[in-house]
Amino acid sequence: MRILIVDDERPARDRLRRMLALEAGIDAIFEAADAHEALRCLPACQPDALLLDIEMPELSGIELAASLPEPAPLVVFVTAYDEYALRAFDANAIDYLLKPFDQARLRRALDRLRERLAARSHGKTAAAAGMPPRQLLVTERGATRVVQVDDIEWLETADNYVVLHTAQGAPLLRQTLSGLLAQLGESFVRCHRRAAVRVKAVERIVPLDKGDCELVLRSGAVAPCSRQFRPALMAALGNNPDKPFIQE
Repeated sequence: MRILIVDDERPARDRLRRMLALEAGIDAIFEAADAHEALRCLPACQPDALLLDIEMPELSGIELAASLPEPAPLVVFVTAYDEYALRAFDANAIDYLLKPFDQARLRRALDRLRERLAARSHGKTAAAAGMPPRQLLVTERGATRVVQVDDIEWLETADNYVVLHTAQGAPLLRQTLSGLLAQLGESFVRCHRRAAVRVKAVERIVPLDKGDCELVLRSGAVAPCSRQFRPALMAALGNNPDKPFIQE
């Protein structure tokens, strides 16, 4: 595992580096004194995870986490302030280390990182082999939720996340829409710049002005479809034995 420490205080970086050196499976440790330096070194360092301070000059750790390019490294926040915990987990943090912490607490955070990296690697392997994943792991306020792909009706972008619209709710997955569609395969098709739909979930197509339309799904939910993506959608629906009704 390759780790980038981001903290504006040199003693804090030194202490964390010494603690990491005691742990197995750490292949490389890098340091950055602020968020801007961290962003600059990402291409060369290619870290699997960031151990990220929150209160830093100019750009905070939470702002940095929201600015990470895809595919984004995992994030563990390391801070002396507990009031940021909710915002940290809203930023899809894997863990939240409150200073001062001991070796055992750091080890638990590293174990969580290893579990998430293993799950991410499995998803990439399955996609590379042409096997779409059957479930997705979503982190919500520190807990990991399993979302069955078969339960997802449509997908919608929301900043650095994708909303997974299901009958059980709409959890947020930190991912790009194009990256997620590459994993899910042909069962989903893009219907809008910011949306994609499960082909078999479409029940009715309602035309709108200028070639746009609305997709009424089997649950009653409605997804947008722009004229730019309508031909590809119609082609995908044409291969579906349960063709939707087109409302004129």
